[in-house]
Amino acid sequence: MKVILRTPHKEEREIQGPLTVREMLTRLDVDPEGVIVARGRELLTQDTLLNDSDTVEIIRAISGGGL
Repeated sequence: MKVILRTPHKEEREIQGPLTVREMLTRLDVDPEGVIVARGRELLTQDTLLNDSDTVEIIRAISGGGL
């Protein structure tokens, strides 16, 4: 599968599937608490199964702002 990392710079990698999102993040050494994973416009849970034909994006979650 094609993995696009935006954490913070754009980087592309290829990983063999099938894998869950959790397994993919572990292989990439990415903290699952600090990112959002998307396939197209769909946000994925850590249990979502990914296949070799998928393209997913890993986006760093940013919080901020104030009231």
